[in-house]
Amino acid sequence: MEHTDRGRPRQTFNNLSAAAVIIGIVVGIGIFRLPSMVAQNASSELHYLGFWLAGGLISVIGALCYAELASNKPDAGGEYHFLREAYGPAVGFLFSWGRMSVIQTGAIALTAFILGDYATTIYPLGPNSSSVYAALTIITLTGLNIWGTQPSKNTQSVLTSLIVIVLIVAGTVGLIHEPSTDVALSSGDVTSSAGAAMIFVLLTYGGWNEGVYLSAELKDVRKNMTRVLLLAIAIITFLYLLINAAYIQVLGLETLRNSDIIGVELSNRIIGSGGALAMALIVIVSALSTANATIITGARTNYALGRDFSLLRFLGRWNKTANAPINALLLQGGIALGLVVLGSFTQEAVTTMVDYTAPVFWFFILLTTGSLFIFRNHSEKKDGRPFSVPLYPLTPVVFMLICLYLLYSSIMFTGTGALVGIGILLLGLPLYYLAQRNQM
Repeated sequence: MEHTDRGRPRQTFNNLSAAAVIIGIVVGIGIFRLPSMVAQNASSELHYLGFWLAGGLISVIGALCYAELASNKPDAGGEYHFLREAYGPAVGFLFSWGRMSVIQTGAIALTAFILGDYATTIYPLGPNSSSVYAALTIITLTGLNIWGTQPSKNTQSVLTSLIVIVLIVAGTVGLIHEPSTDVALSSGDVTSSAGAAMIFVLLTYGGWNEGVYLSAELKDVRKNMTRVLLLAIAIITFLYLLINAAYIQVLGLETLRNSDIIGVELSNRIIGSGGALAMALIVIVSALSTANATIITGARTNYALGRDFSLLRFLGRWNKTANAPINALLLQGGIALGLVVLGSFTQEAVTTMVDYTAPVFWFFILLTTGSLFIFRNHSEKKDGRPFSVPLYPLTPVVFMLICLYLLYSSIMFTGTGALVGIGILLLGLPLYYLAQRNQM
């Protein structure tokens, strides 16, 4: 039906449902796996908690920059729209290609695989159990989003509420739990490395920027985008400080440094032998929340790409009935399923994907923040902006310096993986020139 293909996004997200998507993306499996790596670079409990607080503050600085961009230029394409407007269609196209081929689809596949690993501990489905669960997760959640934005949004709110409740309960119970005997035994000879620690902290905070992809669907976006981003980050920072304080209280810094299954350790200490099952269920809920939220925002970039390039026009169709970009969802789901198939033959493919996404991610965050200066230079007057980042230009400059440092750190940390990610990104150049020729 042709009329459904010419639809446009409707403003169906309120502040809470939009914040739920952001929280759902950010508060995922990372908080149950990465704190041990942060602890390995912290010389004391105070340093450890300080890193997590710093992660929240850095995210707030970035969110203020993004809030001005999204408030002034709301669009379903989010960062793609900002990059295209500021730097031209080539940069916007490359960014969209990177999200579609690596960043978003890789995150969806990885999250689905981790869900599969934990689901297999409860009920195995044969030799490729994790892959089967991962594929079913992607198919089910993509189908949910094709059904419509309303059911996917409602599901996201429920999943996010569950994981928030779990973290609040686990953190609160952990804080009132009898302190671990390991707390006093944390060795003092560990050197604090802020750079290494913050890579993992900000990876755990990663995803707050996804809120701008809902700017075309957020009610009264010019007034509410800033509120949504700051509300989400405030809740996330509170949850992370709470659960990490519980880790310190129950496990102690030394145990935290040497544990790869922190969540299981915490639940075992608190509720006994049933902890492993409880944690498996918690991680499954968390993975569902992250995967669904990533599917919601990832498809919006693909839609914007198809809307702007006739070669990919099939992606730029918005179904009015479902209020969703169905073709964009189908392609995204197909690529993610392809990665699951690849991962079923070798887990290295999925693991490497985690490595090579970081440099590409921070490179585009850096460019997106830089677009703020370009728009300001071409802007009319301050009164015409619904929101202006405080302490301009200091705030965006500070955030860009942080992005530069993290870009450098992620390249040094990932090594070959970074080159693979950059190589896949550059494959988008021939496709872009083909798309440009098709426009003529």
